[in-house]
Amino acid sequence: MSQRPTVKRDFSFGNPTVRAWLYQIIAIVAVLAVVGYLVHNTVINLANRGITSGFGFLERNAGFGIVQHLIDYTEGDTYARVFMVGLTNTLLVSALCIVFASILGFAVGLARLSENWLLRKLSTIYIETFRNIPPLLQIFFWYFAVLRNLPGPRQALNAFDLAFVSNRGLYIPWPEYAPGTWPFLIALALAILGSVALFRFNRKHQLKTGQLRRTWPAAAGLIVLLPLIAHTLFGAATHWDVPELRGFNFRGGFVMIPELAALTVALSVYTSSFIAEVIRSGIQSVPHGQNEAARSLGLPNPVTMRQVIIPQAMRVIIPPLTSQYLNIVKNSSLAAAIGYPDMVSLFAGTVLNQTGQAIETIAITMAVYLIISLLISLLMNLYNRKIALVER
Repeated sequence: MSQRPTVKRDFSFGNPTVRAWLYQIIAIVAVLAVVGYLVHNTVINLANRGITSGFGFLERNAGFGIVQHLIDYTEGDTYARVFMVGLTNTLLVSALCIVFASILGFAVGLARLSENWLLRKLSTIYIETFRNIPPLLQIFFWYFAVLRNLPGPRQALNAFDLAFVSNRGLYIPWPEYAPGTWPFLIALALAILGSVALFRFNRKHQLKTGQLRRTWPAAAGLIVLLPLIAHTLFGAATHWDVPELRGFNFRGGFVMIPELAALTVALSVYTSSFIAEVIRSGIQSVPHGQNEAARSLGLPNPVTMRQVIIPQAMRVIIPPLTSQYLNIVKNSSLAAAIGYPDMVSLFAGTVLNQTGQAIETIAITMAVYLIISLLISLLMNLYNRKIALVER
């Protein structure tokens, strides 16, 4: 019987595989060595300066007030509470800017493709103007040149004695909890679920028989009727806290401070100019034959855009749109320039200065922005995967 030839393994440096593994091991060791040196150096420097490390400082009392807080906060609360206030304020301005920038960017992007010459040129001027001005300058413009020049509280702009605009902010009525809140919410949820079920039933009926049934009249009736019944049986869902001028400022309701308003407007306008170009490029990426096919079927332009063009364009729009949403979250840190109490201003600013825990505060702040960005990327990627074309 013939013996199998023995294969000699080459472990010499001349072997490309061995050389590749060796380079990777050297790189990993070098990175670990640098990290170890930095950690050791940091620990020694902290010890020489008498600075204790750790997160125990979060349990100390803050001792300072915060202009805007979505959760209850007093000066006697801890730094951990300050962290929660900064986090909620950052999430608030990010959510507002994402919503407003998306709506405005979508509208401007469609106007950029309009057949109306004036509308098309105005949208082009809008895009080229706001996307080429740094966002920090736009924040300064809205804050110092616009909002700070509004009249004082006694001469505030009045809207039916319900909403007031002054240089102290926008004051609007705010709902408060009432005994009928939960029945109202349950009735509204049932109405929405019933509307969705009705829409799916009518959709299946249309696919089977070809007969189109309108869903919106029954859905609108459910959404209006069920909460109205809950209101009649269990009382009002909310009590409205209306702002009133007391002394030198307004009390009650909800206030949108000038810092929040300036930041929201500036970032929304700035980011919407980029989103508009994303929308335009996504729509133009759809083959023109799709539009011609829809017209040959007699579909009007709004229906063609809504049912044919945009669903296909979303597959191109979502990836760059995700980047713009991430930019909004990161650019919200510019709030520190005008004193809006976000994560950077409160936690990486005031808390760091009072405690001296630079490493911990900066690490926590960086981790927060990283987690928020990763969550946005995850949600957008899930949506993108859902609408992606699946090849057979």
